[in-house]
Amino acid sequence: MALTFSTAGESHGPAVIATLFGLPFGHALDLDWINSQLKRRQGGYGRGGRQNVETDRVEVLSGLRRGLTIGSPLTLVARNRDSRIDKAPDLANVRPGHVDLAGVLKIGSRNARDVLERASARETAARVMAGAACQGLLREFGIEVVAHVLSTGAVQADSPMGKGYTKIFQGADAARAARDSGEFGTIDRAHDAALKAAIDAAKAAGDTLGGSIEVVALNLPPGLGSHNHWDSKLDGRLGQALMSIQAMKAVEIGLGAEAAKRPGSRVHDSVLPMPPAAGRAPYTRGSNNAGGLEGGVTNGEPLVCRVHMKPISTLMNPLPTVDVSTGEAALASTERSDTCAVAAAAIVAECAVAIVLAQALLEKTGGDSMDEARRNLDGYLKSLRAFGGGA
Repeated sequence: MALTFSTAGESHGPAVIATLFGLPFGHALDLDWINSQLKRRQGGYGRGGRQNVETDRVEVLSGLRRGLTIGSPLTLVARNRDSRIDKAPDLANVRPGHVDLAGVLKIGSRNARDVLERASARETAARVMAGAACQGLLREFGIEVVAHVLSTGAVQADSPMGKGYTKIFQGADAARAARDSGEFGTIDRAHDAALKAAIDAAKAAGDTLGGSIEVVALNLPPGLGSHNHWDSKLDGRLGQALMSIQAMKAVEIGLGAEAAKRPGSRVHDSVLPMPPAAGRAPYTRGSNNAGGLEGGVTNGEPLVCRVHMKPISTLMNPLPTVDVSTGEAALASTERSDTCAVAAAAIVAECAVAIVLAQALLEKTGGDSMDEARRNLDGYLKSLRAFGGGA
């Protein structure tokens, strides 16, 4: 069975729910890790009042026995303390940049509350629960996924991991520890003062800020994804997962848009012999401009994705709009919201990538149990080593 997941719940409903179908038997689910990721999703400088209302903790409703997955659907829940969906105020003054207007036109309602409850970024708590569970599974195969903030507003606050996408990466644990020691989601802490000033200025003006995020996955084997079918290409699947996160407007892999400006000799990564036992692929690369993906398939280099987030749509200094209940000119409604949520969005992006990679890994390994999946991966890696030796 393929690994799939679904989400349920509304912003002011009783709970948000994530269900993972197709997890193999025998994975030791790390609830502490899932809770730590939920906490990271609620953190970061510039968050609003909702984070003082909700303190997310995961509950398991199905799919777990004595701490191990049993192969049935794994259902994870985070309860909403603010669950007044029937009492939440109507919203007719639609917010530019949000789904409010497009949504009410689509369904024929004159109340954007009917749209925004599901469209709210509160839904990302479900993706984080599912993605954190997938991160735990990937770790059992030696694979790590970590995200960090590259910029917020006009402040360029971090460098791409690996300095030009070469393999000078300090490792996921060290990168995550550096990132989590501050409030801005960056590994390089030298720009904290500039970031704080930019967010404070936006808040004072009733405005909001977006930014750019990078996600890196380490120790991936080559061969995940497919070159055969357009909807199985891993870069396409990653793009969909990242672009579907609220407020995301662009995705890049490796050099991304920069590759369009260079000649091929400065884009494509040379192939070099791999030192014995140095990695999972039989060969290495002189650079990683491809971001670990060629033709929709992992090539054994670190996976490098970037996603770009627009400013949040709810402004405390609202823009002109219309009241869809009357058709009259108005100012956009204001909701409890954030000035900046880029650091939190990095955690969502990290988890979204983990879901896609866990799906691709289990497609490659197969297996009804973790032991079977490990044996299958070990056999595949052994064949790669033999390939590299010319056998």
